[in-house]
Amino acid sequence: MAGDETDITQLKGVGIKTAKLFYKLNIRNVEDLLHNYPRDYEIFSPPISIREVVPGELCSVRASLAGNITSKKIRNLTVINFIVKDGAGEIFMTYFNMPYVKNILKKGCFYIFRGIVQSRNGKLLMEQAKIYRPEEYSGLESVLQPKYPLTAGLTNHMVAKSVKQALAFYLADQDYLPEWIRREQGLIPLSQAIGQIHFPPDYEKMLAARKRLAFDEFFIFLLALRKGREYSKDLENRYPMMETAQAGRLLEALPYTLTTAQARVWEEIKEDLLSRKVMNRLVQGDVGSGKTILAFLALLMCVSNGYQGAMMAPTEVLAVQHFESLTELTRKYGLPFCPALLTGSMTAKEKGDIYEVIKSGKANVIIGTHALIQEKAEYRNLALVVTDEQHRFGVRQRERLAGKGEGVHVLVMSATPIPRTLALILYGDLDISVVDELPASRLPIKNCVVGTEYREKAYRFIEKEVRMGHQVYVICPMVEEGELEGVENVVSYAEKLKGILPDDIQTACLHGKMRPADKNRLMEEFSAHNIDVLVSTTVIEVGINVPNATVMMVENAERFGLAQLHQLRGRVGRGASQSYCIFINGSGKKENFDRLDILNRSNDGFYIAGEDLKMRGPGDLFGIRQSGLMDFKIGDIYQDADLLKRAGKYADRILEEDGDLIRPENEMLGKHMDNVLNAVDFRTI
Repeated sequence: MAGDETDITQLKGVGIKTAKLFYKLNIRNVEDLLHNYPRDYEIFSPPISIREVVPGELCSVRASLAGNITSKKIRNLTVINFIVKDGAGEIFMTYFNMPYVKNILKKGCFYIFRGIVQSRNGKLLMEQAKIYRPEEYSGLESVLQPKYPLTAGLTNHMVAKSVKQALAFYLADQDYLPEWIRREQGLIPLSQAIGQIHFPPDYEKMLAARKRLAFDEFFIFLLALRKGREYSKDLENRYPMMETAQAGRLLEALPYTLTTAQARVWEEIKEDLLSRKVMNRLVQGDVGSGKTILAFLALLMCVSNGYQGAMMAPTEVLAVQHFESLTELTRKYGLPFCPALLTGSMTAKEKGDIYEVIKSGKANVIIGTHALIQEKAEYRNLALVVTDEQHRFGVRQRERLAGKGEGVHVLVMSATPIPRTLALILYGDLDISVVDELPASRLPIKNCVVGTEYREKAYRFIEKEVRMGHQVYVICPMVEEGELEGVENVVSYAEKLKGILPDDIQTACLHGKMRPADKNRLMEEFSAHNIDVLVSTTVIEVGINVPNATVMMVENAERFGLAQLHQLRGRVGRGASQSYCIFINGSGKKENFDRLDILNRSNDGFYIAGEDLKMRGPGDLFGIRQSGLMDFKIGDIYQDADLLKRAGKYADRILEEDGDLIRPENEMLGKHMDNVLNAVDFRTI
């Protein structure tokens, strides 16, 4: 996007204090701000009568207080109940830990109550409904209100106000996408898309803006990927290897036999390492399919030939777990590994010591996080790089790690189920292997899809599992209250659970707005079983392996894509005990039950991802974005699969017809691509 490098502090009302809040969201200038797209929109429909409400749907009703407001304490939880009426019916209202509600409402006055209506035992009820004065609500009616990603201290109003100013800096004539592509694909101008994505006049114009911006993301990414591929496709293997006996001995000594799929993929990896060309291979496989042992076998072949290998994990907790697993294998089977661990939280002295053993070659396998690609990390003869959960790093980090040596073999592992048709587009530079078989010893996860009325039973089940010595994940879509209407948030939910569950059950919350050190500490505490119930956002999707966790409960499951729900489900079912996954459909809508039921019918991630492609259409915009694959800000590879395919075809076509982007109609695209390629070295992509 053509934007502006004007510092965020140049906007009216954004001083140093507010700027620091924007910095937490990686927003430093006007261009960053305009790239900070709304993650959702609120549509305030006209209020309806209680007679018209549909259970399971978000609605607004105009009603007044009937009777008294009651308050009671349940352990640490304050519960407020009252009834509202409008002459056509009544709704039972419940609020948790919101005692101030009693001071808001006055008898005889009408208010607008906005929330999801539920039906229980023939009665209508709302929990945590937002309360508005009628005149306040009328100002919000029938307008698409942008909802932005926030951090503590930064309000949605502050962001929206800053965006309105930032739009004035935007250069309207800087549209780099060739006019013929825009015309063929029915894409609106970029400046129009930027304005409409933030403040859409209506739903259709928002869809048009989103289509243009998602196409751009895919197109630019794939264009850069294909240009980089020209450089890397014929790189010669500078680290010739031969097959040694070490891997065979380990396979004979292991207490299990590789599955047919594992054995097939291991042969493909071996063939790459023994060939004259550099390996660039993606290994896809469901959680628990046995990808890690394949990575260890590749590293074993590497060190057996006298070279160094590195393995990069997305979190410190997972890096430590990989390091401990490799160390245990080394001790138990007498393997020639001399592993070292390098993470960001280490002290400067600890890092200095590790840098020395890496540079000298005393450490032949280095496992860590992003610390592996820092400038001070110098390798002696790095021949193989393994990245775990590639999409969490993106292309940039993968390139930087591979750049630590020349002609380095790259093995990418991912548990994200991406249908092959899309994987071939997104990972066009990589050969693809699929581990499409689970070990026979794995117990299938038992799943259920239920409505909100199941919650109390679910809480009793959670308590029962904890009493049996197990642990539990509870996933909520949002971090804090008020981010989205009618959607559960981690902070409030954790407090509610602490009030519902017995005091001796340790409950904690985890989310992406926490400092990295705090997130790591919490994951370590959960891993060590100092926490029984972890209420979290999707940050636990990768990066933690707790075999003792047997229950996963997902609130507002209808807000997620099926592929992401399957990825979340992979956090349980890792031990010998039976595991369970409870998907709660907060909407109550039948179509959402039908879609979620696919998870009931299958534990096969690739089948589920394929079904996700069929069922998530362009109208499903108000869900939680999938996995943030490839760092796309607005595009979703499942929801926008057709758009992704079209972008790939145009990238191929434009490079075939004008590979250097020098034709007049491609001049601005060429300049934009120069900026992109200067910002990211795509040589080894």
